[in-house]
Amino acid sequence: MYTCDCCTVNECQKGTKDKLPKNCPMHFMEMYTEPMKEYEKEENREFYIKCSEIEALGYGQWVRLREIIEVSKNMGYEKLGLAFCYGLREEARIVGKILRKAGFQVVSVICKNGSISKDTVGIQARVNPDKFEAMCNPIMQAELLNEQETEFNIALGLCVGHDSLFYKYSKAMVTTLVAKDRVLGHNPAAAIYCHDGYLAKQFKPTEIK
Repeated sequence: MYTCDCCTVNECQKGTKDKLPKNCPMHFMEMYTEPMKEYEKEENREFYIKCSEIEALGYGQWVRLREIIEVSKNMGYEKLGLAFCYGLREEARIVGKILRKAGFQVVSVICKNGSISKDTVGIQARVNPDKFEAMCNPIMQAELLNEQETEFNIALGLCVGHDSLFYKYSKAMVTTLVAKDRVLGHNPAAAIYCHDGYLAKQFKPTEIK
């Protein structure tokens, strides 16, 4: 079992192998042979190189949205997809405006597209049986962007798990601009920094029957 999160030597970042922990995957460099070949594939090589170049150029200087614009420009993308949450529709409007001003075509699809009741998938009664609620529809968000042949898709505030389904069904590469966290103003990293203080109670799991 690999536990890089517990490592204190970080030999991988240094380019050395003198003090590898016993369970470091770098003890088994033969495993890297086949995955490394994937970077040479036509659909991966240029994308990976451009992303790495943008990372170096804008490190500590450019906000994430700027980085998305730079990667897209350098890849020659013209049509971007924006899959967003209903709760962040104002943010989506602003992002769409910025991207269009940067010269892109923007195809955007909201999570509630289709206005399909949660009853359809059997969860209405478990959530709010007395009120209509439209289900989030991440698979259709992906399919609609696929139909429009977007070249690069941006996830903005999709729910945990719904984002996973969107990534799974999107034909184009996906990057996340905003990770939803309603409690922390969509800054989930704050929970990490405060995990043993004010937010410690957040990590007591709730059983769902």
